[in-house]
Amino acid sequence: MMTRSWVQALGNGRNRRRRGATVVLAIFLMTLLVGMLAFSIDIGYLAASKSEIQRTADSAALAGCWQVYDAKVAGRAETTMLNEVSLTASDIARLNTVSNSAPSLLTTGTESDVKLGYLPSLQSSQNLSASLADPYRAVRVTVRKSAAINGQVPFFFARIFGKSGMEINAEATAAMAQQVKGFQLTPGSQSTVNLLPFALDLETWQAMLSGGGTDQYSFTSTNGQVNSGSDGIREVNLYPQGTGSPGNRGTVDIGGANNSTADIARQIVYGVSSQDLVDLGKPLTFGTDGILTLNGDTGISAGVKDELASIIGQTRIIPVFASVSGNGNNATYRIVRWVGVRILFVKLTGSMSSKKLIVQPASIQTRGVVVGDNTRTWSEGIFSPVVLVN
Repeated sequence: MMTRSWVQALGNGRNRRRRGATVVLAIFLMTLLVGMLAFSIDIGYLAASKSEIQRTADSAALAGCWQVYDAKVAGRAETTMLNEVSLTASDIARLNTVSNSAPSLLTTGTESDVKLGYLPSLQSSQNLSASLADPYRAVRVTVRKSAAINGQVPFFFARIFGKSGMEINAEATAAMAQQVKGFQLTPGSQSTVNLLPFALDLETWQAMLSGGGTDQYSFTSTNGQVNSGSDGIREVNLYPQGTGSPGNRGTVDIGGANNSTADIARQIVYGVSSQDLVDLGKPLTFGTDGILTLNGDTGISAGVKDELASIIGQTRIIPVFASVSGNGNNATYRIVRWVGVRILFVKLTGSMSSKKLIVQPASIQTRGVVVGDNTRTWSEGIFSPVVLVN
């Protein structure tokens, strides 16, 4: 018969064996948990790095596209513009951090991380084109972390399994419309469009672009001042020099019929309002034939000389017409283009020959644009604000 001491001895042996199995299981589970923790840390760091690199690409592309506009305003050549855009994108990229380091961009050669071109629409999958007719100006930036540039995203615990890091990259495209066929504002909106209600004939505009007109005034961007002297940009006089077409320049009604002098003065200083567009009674955009008709008359009132003088040095949009019919308040203008101009000189008193409203081509950005397609030249020097495409 088994004594009690033998029973106790057998029980203690079983307990020791159970305790040994538990220790082995605990070690296994702890190893598994530590591995999962290590895996989650590396995956989390990789996810954070992907977010950082996309943010960097977005900000660099936006800054690069804004620099395109600045270069347009300054009249930079295309090659100079590309250099400025690349430098701006690179500077902004270096202000960000990806995996605790500031990334660099390749800015030369066919493998450059900064591309400048055009887009037919705001579709992120499209390649940039070289077509000047495409309605969007765009900058595409690629930010990379690879063995070749900026280094891989490092792993901490995956090194145990022979994985030291991973390559990642991000691409972003920013664009602004450069072909504008009209303008629209949400009814009740406080936004305005800086559009002057004074029309210029297409023949005079094109002759000026071809070297006609004068070059007697210069604009200094650093202080916003206009002075006498040449700046290499031709000028044209908006003041009416006669009636009929071509050569007819005058006031157009952008709003209710026969806008008052007070309405015109307000539009000169503050721009065309959403209520003006409602009162116009039709879209302020070109039709499928590329034409918009506006009522008007053949003169610019001296009653708005002070308002015009207050915006000397500033940029505005003006309509350009191909023909005009009728006289006075019965005039009908066939508008075919919108152009950006800068106001340089105003004199609406004295003899007819001495009256002048001198403007020169200039770039301008405005909200509320209606983008045209690439079938014709809808506008010149007019851009929408910059937006991210993807």
